[in-house]
Amino acid sequence: MTQLHGIGVASARVVEYEQLDSTNSEALRLARAGERGPLWIVARAQSAGRGRQGRRWDSPRGNLHATLLLAQPRLAAHGGGLSLLTALAAHDAIGATAPALRTALALKWPNDVLCRGAKICGILIEAERVPNDVALAFGIGVNCGSFPSDTDFPATSLKAAGADVAPATLRAALARSMQERLAQLGDGEGFARLRAEWLDRAPGLGGRVSVRLGGRDIEGRFETLDPIGRLVLRRLDGGLELIVSGDVFPMHGVSADRL
Repeated sequence: MTQLHGIGVASARVVEYEQLDSTNSEALRLARAGERGPLWIVARAQSAGRGRQGRRWDSPRGNLHATLLLAQPRLAAHGGGLSLLTALAAHDAIGATAPALRTALALKWPNDVLCRGAKICGILIEAERVPNDVALAFGIGVNCGSFPSDTDFPATSLKAAGADVAPATLRAALARSMQERLAQLGDGEGFARLRAEWLDRAPGLGGRVSVRLGGRDIEGRFETLDPIGRLVLRRLDGGLELIVSGDVFPMHGVSADRL
């Protein structure tokens, strides 16, 4: 089995809970108590699931709520690139367990997986310094059986898309794909190859978008990702803007399935 710095993510221990406030929160609590992983934390439901910028993530039974805990300071140095890596791994796992949907999947910057233009998977990566180490919590939520209807961006589920995939089956596939993607990061080509593969799965390149940054929106054309994974936006005035974090929405005839 491919190893990352001697750690086998695919064969990592798994702890399962009926319900947690948040699998990421539990992962970081365990890290503070001395756990260094690799460890998968899985909950059938979450009472306080969250996404980027503290947004609520609906977490009913029947969906996948999982976090991979690693203590890897060298990985932490990759920053936002880890979101792209994890999105690729999630794309791989969904495609492997629902092969009929493989061509319907796409990636949306910075860390969402779409199915037929609607969000099916979200990712939240959190890092925290713990004694003599850095704990990384790779939180991954996939809508297997249901999806919320009151979201800014359209959502869907595997079931609604015609695929019956159990959360446990998807989690096992995700463990394998995370192992492969993390090993790829350390194989000498580093982030460059991951970036290229991410761009191949993001057909919205060149499209007109609006990027929501806190209290302001910027319109422009999604040109590419820079070498460390920032979105390169060509503003309407012709200037370039490097976006570290934001919400991307299609505009002016560019459908959601193009992003």
